[in-house]
Amino acid sequence: MASQSATPARGSILIVDDTPANLTLLSRMLGDRGYRVRPVPSGPLALRAAESDPPDLILLDISMPGMDGFEVCRLLKEDTRLRDIPVIFISALAETEGKVKAFQRGGVDYVTKPFQIEEVEARVDTHIRLRGTQAELKRYTRYLEQLVDEKVKEISESQLATIFAMVTLAESRDDETGTHIWRVREYCLALANALREVPALAPVITDPFVRDLYNAAPLHDIGKVGIPDAILLKPARHTPEEFEIMKTHTTIGARTLQGVGSRYPRNTFITMGAAIAASHHERWDGTGYPAGLLGDAIPLPALIMAFADVYDALRTPRRYKPAFSHEESVRIMIEGDGRTSPKHFSPVILPVFQSVASEFDAIYERLKT
Repeated sequence: MASQSATPARGSILIVDDTPANLTLLSRMLGDRGYRVRPVPSGPLALRAAESDPPDLILLDISMPGMDGFEVCRLLKEDTRLRDIPVIFISALAETEGKVKAFQRGGVDYVTKPFQIEEVEARVDTHIRLRGTQAELKRYTRYLEQLVDEKVKEISESQLATIFAMVTLAESRDDETGTHIWRVREYCLALANALREVPALAPVITDPFVRDLYNAAPLHDIGKVGIPDAILLKPARHTPEEFEIMKTHTTIGARTLQGVGSRYPRNTFITMGAAIAASHHERWDGTGYPAGLLGDAIPLPALIMAFADVYDALRTPRRYKPAFSHEESVRIMIEGDGRTSPKHFSPVILPVFQSVASEFDAIYERLKT
């Protein structure tokens, strides 16, 4: 096994497996990559090891004699000191029932044996970074709670930078999103400024509205931090069941931001971010999700974000599709292609989008890498 320093470079991992060969392989491979690893061969030993020195993450086998991985995870989640430690199940059980049970017991991810060490490392790295971000978020929340002066509570540039750093980390789980969050804020800015020329919208799209929209746009997919890697990073189209889980990123993000907004009701930036997170997949004709909102029942910031998000999705290559050209992307949004229809978009905003589409193209080219 690789030598380990007292202070781990990348985090500490408790590996639990009753098969010595698996313990040796995982310990050596993850140790070589800078983690401090502690291998144990049984559930009771794992609980004692976690209690004496809580790790940053646990790799947990399911099929073990005496106490299986499901029971170990259940007991961990009952301990207030250990319940927040992310648990990745690693097992030869490939049936859906076993995977569902693993998530129900509190696991954050699932790796099927025989495993590839590169996959294990990628998942371990993602969840250790997410745990660090969650800890930073808790510290940041405690900091805000200590502030008394209402002016100090207003989000400053440094606070925005902290929030955007968290958004960037959430987006980094999907290596295809790239600079997506920075492009959509620029699309929204260009479209909102053009919409000021629409008489019915001019009284609403004020300078503060545009500023909040620009700052809140990157928060639209923050709920994806709650979607399992197996679904978020799937290299093919989702099954209907997987898509139902994927759709919950809207409610996860909205609920998180609404929780912050309830503490600071005067903060219009957070309020707008929650509305965008919740409704940016709603459609004008009522066929969107999660609530199936129809027409003007959809918040205006979410209607604007829909144009930015769909355009960028069409322009960006994905695992299951190539990138569309600017011209083809605009054509699909205006004419439809079977999946996207002009009826999905606000009829007031659609012609304005068409008039500034060239700006969208310039933004994409400038920020595509």
